[in-house]
Amino acid sequence: MESWEPMWPGSPPEPNSLGQRIAALRGARGWTQQQLADRLGISRVAVSHLETDLNTPGERTVALLAGLFRVEPHELVRGTPYPIAKADRLPLVVARWTEVEHQLALLDRDLRWLEGAESSVAERVVGEWRVTLGRLADRAADPHERAAVAAARSRLAAVSGR
Repeated sequence: MESWEPMWPGSPPEPNSLGQRIAALRGARGWTQQQLADRLGISRVAVSHLETDLNTPGERTVALLAGLFRVEPHELVRGTPYPIAKADRLPLVVARWTEVEHQLALLDRDLRWLEGAESSVAERVVGEWRVTLGRLADRAADPHERAAVAAARSRLAAVSGR
C-alpha cells in the first residue's frame, strides 16, 4: 500500500525565492508579518502567502516592498523566479524614506550644526523644528514613526534647555 502524504497548496519555496527574500528582509528589520502588512495596506495572511510563495506579488506590492526595504524593485526580484513580464513593468526607482524619516534625518543634521551656532540662530532653528515636529506628530500614522517623533521632540527639548 502506498503511503499517503497531504497535498498543500502551492509548492515548497524555492531556494532563492522572492518569498524567502521578503521574509529575510522583514526579519532583518525586526518586523512581524502584521507590521509589514500594516505598512503595505494588506492583511497578515497576504504577507504570509507572499513569504511562502503561495502568491506572487503584483508590481505595486513589489514597488512598496522595495521602498520599505530600501532597495530598488529590480534588485528585490533579481535572481528569483519572479515573472519577467511583471519585472519589465516595475519602476526603476522607488521612494525609500517616509516623510517622517526624512525630516528626522534633517533634524539630526541641524542638531549637530547647532552645537557651534550662535544662541539667537539656535533659538530660531529650534522654534522652527518645534513647529515641524508638531505637524509630523499630527500626521504620523505608524506607531514606530510616532515614537520616533516623540523621541525627536525630547532631543529637541534637551538641546533647547542647554
